[in-house]
Amino acid sequence: MTKHTTHASHPAIVKRLKRANGHLASVIKMIEDEQPCVDIAQQLHAVEKAVQQAKRTLIQDHIEHCLDDALVGTGESSVTANFKAITKYL
Repeated sequence: MTKHTTHASHPAIVKRLKRANGHLASVIKMIEDEQPCVDIAQQLHAVEKAVQQAKRTLIQDHIEHCLDDALVGTGESSVTANFKAITKYL
C-alpha cells in the first residue's frame, strides 16, 4: 500500500474545492430559479476554472514532492524536470 502524504498545498486545495462546491450549489439554484443562461454559463465557467486549478495544483505538488522523493538517488532528475515542465499545460 502506498503511503499518503499531506502536502502544504492540500488545505488550500480543499478550500478552493469547498468554494467551488458552494458556487456549484448556487448554479443549481440559478437554474431552478430560471436565471438567464448567460449568467449561469458564467458561473459554471468559474466553477470549472476553480476545479481545474485545484487539479493542477495537486498534480504539480505531487510531482514536486512525491516523484522527487521516489527518484532520489536514481539519477532520474531529468524525468521529474520534464514532468514539471509539462504540468504547466494541464
